[in-house]
Amino acid sequence: MAHSVMKTIKTYIAGYFQDALADAETRRQKIFIVLNLLIPVFMGLYVFINPYPLSSLKEALFYLSFVFVFILILFRKTDFSLWYPLTAPFVLFFAWATFGLLFALDFANSLHDLRAYLLKYFILFYLLVNSFKGRHKLEALSWIIILSLFIFSAGAIVYYYFIEGNPFKSRLGTNFSVMYTGTMVIVTVAAIPFMLRKLYQARAIWTRLLFGFVTLITILATLMSQSRAALVGLIAAILLFCLAKKRAIVLAVIAVLMMAAIPGVRERMITEGTKDIRSSINRLFLEIVKDYPLTGVGFGISIYNNPALIDVGQYNQKLAKEHQMKPWWIINTPHNAYMDVAVRTGIIGLIIFLSIPMIAVFMLWRVWRLSGSEDDRLWAICLLASLGSVLAQGLFHDLYYPSWMVFYTLLAMITILWRSAKKDPTPRDTENA
Repeated sequence: MAHSVMKTIKTYIAGYFQDALADAETRRQKIFIVLNLLIPVFMGLYVFINPYPLSSLKEALFYLSFVFVFILILFRKTDFSLWYPLTAPFVLFFAWATFGLLFALDFANSLHDLRAYLLKYFILFYLLVNSFKGRHKLEALSWIIILSLFIFSAGAIVYYYFIEGNPFKSRLGTNFSVMYTGTMVIVTVAAIPFMLRKLYQARAIWTRLLFGFVTLITILATLMSQSRAALVGLIAAILLFCLAKKRAIVLAVIAVLMMAAIPGVRERMITEGTKDIRSSINRLFLEIVKDYPLTGVGFGISIYNNPALIDVGQYNQKLAKEHQMKPWWIINTPHNAYMDVAVRTGIIGLIIFLSIPMIAVFMLWRVWRLSGSEDDRLWAICLLASLGSVLAQGLFHDLYYPSWMVFYTLLAMITILWRSAKKDPTPRDTENA
């Protein structure tokens, strides 16, 4: 079986290059063709290994792809484009964050994070949009996400509970270096709508069972994290998916039943939910926003952890007695992606940032309204559900590397779908012609 699978993969890879190289007449032409072919391969691998602690490989894949694109643009061997509906808010947000360097409490850290945690994601977006053109490559990208997160979810459960021997009442991912609990659930929940799409498109019983199993394992890993935000994101994703497939509501019921059955999850979701400290955290960081309302404290993440720059203890004392955190346990990160943006870039920066998902949702609405293809419309709902799950969980979590990468990957997939539907629309009255 394994030998057969490997043989199939080798045949596909050989065909992938041979078909494209068949018409090349010179060695130089072949080099440019190979570079064009390697970029989606490298970017696909980059997306696939997002949940895994392979930072060196991720960097190599990203920068090799960037260098290849630069070479192809230099020699005019690619139709690489920057002009998409999301370009304007990207440029505005980056310009505002750059302007904020003049007022940053830590210039060096803000400059570093501006490059490493913003510019890099914008480049990722354009690499994906230009590498995965068309519906077939969009489908391939969804397969990459499904396989990556199913393998991660199954492997995480086996490793954490059966190999390490942690009790089932402990939270999955508490000792993971990259995908610890708060980050893990944003990434896993975002993949579930893609699995649901495949589940509802499946015709044969065995494929339905397969995708049902894949979906349930990913939901199980999500719930085992015992994250209340994950449950909010999961329910949001399923309810949004119900816009296309009402039967998906059954999955929401299953998720709630699983929550009640898994050891430790019910207690944390319900009993500990009344003791949530996030209201105090939000009030504390709102006080910081009041002191730096326009440009924020600077884009640097480490500014939060430097008491010489921001003394969260003093801000904690400004709160009403019932909202103050214990002096020995003051949370120094917002635990809210939107509050995080507001603190770092000010209210203006937050408004510009919020325009990014708003425009993305508008693009999906255009696809839904104008496309006659049922597949395009299902894609629009699938991506809306996935994006909605990330945005909902952003109310309760800071977004770090893997989750920000998922956010910009989804924006890229939305743009790919929008461009495909715009370039090759299927009118409703000719859909079945």
